[in-house]
Amino acid sequence: MTAADLASLHAKCFVTPRPWTAQEFDGFLTSKFCFLETVATGFILGRVIADEAEILTLAVDPTARRQGHGAALLTLYHATAKKMGATDSFLEVSAENLAAMGLYRRAGYEISGHRKNYYTAPDGAKINATLMRMPIKQS
Repeated sequence: MTAADLASLHAKCFVTPRPWTAQEFDGFLTSKFCFLETVATGFILGRVIADEAEILTLAVDPTARRQGHGAALLTLYHATAKKMGATDSFLEVSAENLAAMGLYRRAGYEISGHRKNYYTAPDGAKINATLMRMPIKQS
């Protein structure tokens, strides 16, 4: 997937937080710390710095949700993060995105904190972020 492809799919998936531009994706893709995993219907973008991995974003085409693609992307992400030396993974997600939080919980993530009023919706409303974390098994 090109940066433009990623931006197009991201725009189908997100209003809050706002979708990322192709230029923003290109910046991540050129970073030595970032990596991209894809399936036909989506992608996950992560980065590893020292021994910590972070999920920057995960997007699955809305027409293909609830079919295991998100879980498959998480499996790919964890394997790559492990190869890059990560022992822990973390993310932040909109507190209103219950489907995503359920996906992360099923994968083993636990809530580790909150960021009050972290996101701004298109109507100006403030939305909290939920922080989640899990260890990456090194066996």
